[in-house]
Amino acid sequence: MSNREIPETSVSEQSEVYSLAVDGMGGDGAPDVVVAGLALAADRHPGMRVLLTGDEAKLRPLLAKHPKAEAICTIWHTDESIPMEMKPTAALRVRKSSMRLGMDAVASGRARGVVSAGNSGAMLALAKIVVKTMPGISRPAMAAISPTVKGDVVMLDLGANIACDWRNLVEFAVMGEAFAKAVLGLPAPRIGLLNIGSEELKGDEKLRIAAEVLRASPLAAQFHGFVEGHDITAGTTDVVVTDGFTGNVALKTGEGVLKMATALLRQVFSRSLVAKLGYLLVRPGLERMKEWLDPRRYNGAVFVGLNGVVVKSHGGTDAEGFAAAVDVAMDMVTHGFNDGMRERLSLMGALLSHQQSSIEREPAEAVS
Repeated sequence: MSNREIPETSVSEQSEVYSLAVDGMGGDGAPDVVVAGLALAADRHPGMRVLLTGDEAKLRPLLAKHPKAEAICTIWHTDESIPMEMKPTAALRVRKSSMRLGMDAVASGRARGVVSAGNSGAMLALAKIVVKTMPGISRPAMAAISPTVKGDVVMLDLGANIACDWRNLVEFAVMGEAFAKAVLGLPAPRIGLLNIGSEELKGDEKLRIAAEVLRASPLAAQFHGFVEGHDITAGTTDVVVTDGFTGNVALKTGEGVLKMATALLRQVFSRSLVAKLGYLLVRPGLERMKEWLDPRRYNGAVFVGLNGVVVKSHGGTDAEGFAAAVDVAMDMVTHGFNDGMRERLSLMGALLSHQQSSIEREPAEAVS
């Protein structure tokens, strides 16, 4: 099937269910980067079908230059898009934006997931309103993969929820475990709660209650306990759970340390002729490390806890980075991420309700 435009009035009548809806106009380099990224992803995912939302007049010439992308894409035309600086409340009023159409496709069942490199705040707001939160989840979270000395780690929340209670943290643990299974292919991911120490008495009440619930849950065998900041890059666990404020600070601190280390290495190897000769000797190892730590490999933050797969690509990424975000979305779709999470939530439901009832009874019991 060649790429074609779907008339707006007939979208709900289409019989084909697309693997993904992709926002063709979101991001600093759109639509060029988006189409080039889809061309790369097409080789990795045979059979993938993409509903590409955006300005048909701009997308069609680019697809003609990338036959592999053209072969998998169907265009849903709109000439409206959401600028990167637009506030989420304003974005909600743009009913025919390329990002909104992608969300609509997931909500209606026309696509199994959506990928966009557009405005983060607008994307989260639209995901909550259009795709909606999955039953049993109080708040969606932002999850992403980061490198460690042992492999990769899933970390959440990374900024969607600044303040969290114990129930949110337990739900994040359930979502993180399902994410690690789907994307990292781990049969039984180890889970850690980020804290200021590994001892059981460390941290505030919400952390201690969350740990207590996880130790009594179906995830007990996979729950490592509390982990500290250095455990993230050490690979102590496969999933690190925290609130959005702490997670966002940790993520950006790690990014800053990586940039600093890169700058220092450049300085060291450019100071003298001997240093430059030394660089030639260690260059293969440094190139391998650069490849391993390449942020494009880890592009694709996921809003988990929604009735569909919603993946956020970095707005300033290139084609390789956007393809990586598509990879994440396809892994989640292919491996039934949401089905796995629903199964875990059904097992956790009674335990969460019991813990909530216990907490609500404590003040009355204290008074009596």
